[in-house]
Amino acid sequence: MNAKPDLILWTSPLPHVVLLTLNRASKRNALSNDLIAELAAALCKATLDDDVRCVVLRGSDAFFSAGADIKEMRQRGFEAVDNSARRSAWRDIANFPKPLIAAVEGICFGGGHELALLADIVIAGEGAAFGQPEINIGILPGDGATQRLTRVAGKSLAMLMILTGQSISARAAHQAGLVAEVTADGKAQSRALEVAEIIAHKPPRSIELAKAAVLAAYQTTLDAGLEFERQAIRHAFTTSDQQEGMNAFFEKRSPSYRGN
Repeated sequence: MNAKPDLILWTSPLPHVVLLTLNRASKRNALSNDLIAELAAALCKATLDDDVRCVVLRGSDAFFSAGADIKEMRQRGFEAVDNSARRSAWRDIANFPKPLIAAVEGICFGGGHELALLADIVIAGEGAAFGQPEINIGILPGDGATQRLTRVAGKSLAMLMILTGQSISARAAHQAGLVAEVTADGKAQSRALEVAEIIAHKPPRSIELAKAAVLAAYQTTLDAGLEFERQAIRHAFTTSDQQEGMNAFFEKRSPSYRGN
């Protein structure tokens, strides 16, 4: 009996960088419960691996992900998208402490767009399209878009996308702040890996603290966020990498960061 293929492929194209590929091409990378679980497991593995400093997540050239698995929803109803295992897996993805870069080509709809919203940086090919079409099948986004899309892009655009189900282009997503950079088609992955390589050469603990501080801006008041930032930089000053970075600056050499 043939074993099921891995739904997430793990490769290491660069030192300290992991490339995770959504591997459900026959279903346009629909986010089944099994795929979400495998992705969460891969990110938990990356969290525990001190050699991993940045992760790039990609789909295929034609689609990042078409969204949640509609077949599962038809068979299982609401329980397909709201069960304890799926909630736990989404939470693990959202709480991944290291930098996560999404390289998006083609379709990025529904749950796929909600997954991209969890990335720290999104690099998109020119032909990519972003959307929340759930309203077209009588439901609404259920994996975070009503909250995260609104916080990033604002009420008006979030309402337009969610209430009409219409998608927006990569350029429009860039203007709205959903995407950091737009590349030529087929170049999102290579650019994402370039950014990941830059990040991987920075002090790992300071990178994680900086990520946490930026995310705090979406979850706290300004005063609380500023205090979080102060505590984060206070912690950074206790690391060996901080001493290495400043010594290298004054000695006019490249620093060698070890993650401690």
